Amino acid sequence: MAGQQADPKLNLRCIFVGCAAFANLPSKVRAEGMSDGKPHGVPRIGAVSFPMLGVALRRGWRDMRRAMGYAMVLAGACVAIGWIMLWITWWTGQSYWLIFAAVGFPLIGPFAAVGFYEISHQLEQGHRFRPSDIFGVIIRQRNRQLPSICAVIVVMFLFWFFLAHMIFALFLGFTTMTNVSSSFEIYMTPEGLSMLFVGGLVGACFALLFYMITVMSLPLLLDREVDFVTAMITSFKAVTANPAPMLAWAVFVAASTFLALLPGFVGLFLVLPLFGHATWHLYKLAVEAGA
Repeated sequence: MAGQQADPKLNLRCIFVGCAAFANLPSKVRAEGMSDGKPHGVPRIGAVSFPMLGVALRRGWRDMRRAMGYAMVLAGACVAIGWIMLWITWWTGQSYWLIFAAVGFPLIGPFAAVGFYEISHQLEQGHRFRPSDIFGVIIRQRNRQLPSICAVIVVMFLFWFFLAHMIFALFLGFTTMTNVSSSFEIYMTPEGLSMLFVGGLVGACFALLFYMITVMSLPLLLDREVDFVTAMITSFKAVTANPAPMLAWAVFVAASTFLALLPGFVGLFLVLPLFGHATWHLYKLAVEAGA
């Protein structure tokens, strides 16, 4: 395309830049991007109400039951990674392996979520689908905007990890040297309790920010052709425009996920598919409310 002769009356520079940008895209992305037929632009996100949360949960439960095999595979991948990292941590006696697990989940989780979104989308449309249809969509996301959001989440997580070390040093840096992994009584001191309070507060702020930029952006990126920055801004605005129901949803998801982690990650087999499908329906309900 870039080698074709252009009309001299046209702006040659604009033609060259546009063609070069298109040519630099992988050929597979160009073909699939044009054939997918996804609408461009951001839809208007309407008001989110508390009844919508219940509707989204019921529809998510329905989709999970209708596609239980996919739920077990996608959730099982996340659970298996957690088990592997726990085993390596136990075997080596080095807790820093848990850091790799914590960094890995933001890289894998969004792709698993896309799988749940696509299943709900196909069921919503009444389509019959095969494993290649679902996993093909997941694989194609590597050439779209999803890896960019994953990178943003990882960078933010690493920044939080750096702040956590600073908070630890600030409150416990001058205490007697001890093994904080086995001597838990240090956390019951005034300094330890202060560290837990401040660290928990800062961590909660980061978790809330993660939630605000992803809760609507991930399904939006699957549904529309839009850049990841616009998607994150749209998600952030949707949460701030509907603070009560969206924060209630965040608390419910966080509490359920925490409880699911307790029995050796086994609860994630239920929680991940349920909230994955429900999040798609919550997004679609919000879009319908704004239509």
